[in-house]
Amino acid sequence: MDLNDYRAQIDAVDDEIVRLFVQRMELASQIAAYKRAHDLPILQPAREQEKLDTLSAQVKDDLKAPLCRLYTLLFELSRSYQASGLHCGLLGEHLGHSYSPQLHAMLGSYRYDLYEIAPENLAQFLRGGGFDALNVTIPYKQSVLPYCTELSETARKIGSVNTLLRRADGTLYGDNTDCDGFLWLLKRNGGICPGEHAIVLGDGGASKTVQTVLRSLGAEVTVLSRKSANGFDTLARYADAVLLVNATPVGMYPDNGRRLVDLSLLPMCRCVLDLIYNPARTRLLLDAEERGICCENGLAMLVGQAKRASELFTGTTIPDSRCEEILCKLNRQMQNLILIGMPGCGKSTVGKLLAERLHRPFFDADTEIEKELGCSIPAFFAREGEDAFRRVETGVLQRLCKCSGCVIATGGGCVTREENYSLLHQNGKIIWLCRPLDALPKDGRPISQSTDLAGLFEVRQPMYERFCDVTVDNQGTPEETVETILCGGKTR
Repeated sequence: MDLNDYRAQIDAVDDEIVRLFVQRMELASQIAAYKRAHDLPILQPAREQEKLDTLSAQVKDDLKAPLCRLYTLLFELSRSYQASGLHCGLLGEHLGHSYSPQLHAMLGSYRYDLYEIAPENLAQFLRGGGFDALNVTIPYKQSVLPYCTELSETARKIGSVNTLLRRADGTLYGDNTDCDGFLWLLKRNGGICPGEHAIVLGDGGASKTVQTVLRSLGAEVTVLSRKSANGFDTLARYADAVLLVNATPVGMYPDNGRRLVDLSLLPMCRCVLDLIYNPARTRLLLDAEERGICCENGLAMLVGQAKRASELFTGTTIPDSRCEEILCKLNRQMQNLILIGMPGCGKSTVGKLLAERLHRPFFDADTEIEKELGCSIPAFFAREGEDAFRRVETGVLQRLCKCSGCVIATGGGCVTREENYSLLHQNGKIIWLCRPLDALPKDGRPISQSTDLAGLFEVRQPMYERFCDVTVDNQGTPEETVETILCGGKTR
């Protein structure tokens, strides 16, 4: 036989493999329907391992490992295919913009809808069916309790449910995966040892979740709240605390910049966690960064609880590495890309191209300032002076930088006010565009026209260095600069 004859035989085998693959997936779908009808889990590890052992015994030793890899993938595809028939979603009253559909689309292949249900229609919705599993958010985490035939131990401890599973007989099982989410967030940041002291701000539902996890790990927990004898102003009494967790909405968008406590009162604190994730860095987290304290927002908790909920929905196991991938993707999507640099370095041109490339909104701070002023920046400069202009600029940056997922080009002198750093940094990656001084135009730029550029750069260079996360050379074409930015730039 020649090579073409061998290829013809391979093609015939491949055709048969495809036919059998389709047949196997159809059987998997029928098995999924049976499992749902009999309240059986999709994931059955013992059965899969038994099958792998049986199959690998049928081939030579050099084919055992490849066969196991093939069937491990086939089992994964089969589980995913079985789960694709599930009808899941998020239950709440006012859901607005929720990340849950996006999260669950990355975790599984099941249908996931948003259910905005008025309180008076909750009972009818829960009893009416139409779903296999739900996530539950405010204000219904306690309201769904009476409709659950059974609760998990965690849900009973916390007294709230964020995950509902409809069983084969139509009854509802309530669980709470928020604990799983917070535990993952805590572990990512070093965890806590038995006997160590943790402070939790707030006494609402999120606080109860945090307390449950911390106490299960043997930590000593102190809760500070407005309603208790331990108010936020008593923080100094607990100077031995190694962990601080904010479980209140203070500092959350659109009230960016607010905080409840002063971290200087916790000299032993080694970690600060804020369950808020919009903005990415609350005032509390910015303070922790300045003090060199390990800190993170609550996005990892959101991903971790969704991962566990997805496992409950489908009966499968999702590795933590998948959560890391999803977390990185969400962080990139939510992060602003903010361009700083000398007047005329190309921030506006590069910013527009970057926004188009990423399909993001673009804001030019100078353009937004002129809209607010009702006149050109040079005219305002001539009439009111630089100090007045900088105050207006800070106000505009405060508004723009509350947004997430945008590209923002700033004015060349925004770095001259230190308070602007936290505004840019709270949601952003700050990119310093660098261009030779002799290539910088001066037209329409009052400070560039009235000041020696070399002297101006000497003053501002350490400020750009202080603000930026990465530097990008902008001596080539704007398109080349955009590519450099997308590749990460040069980290400082």
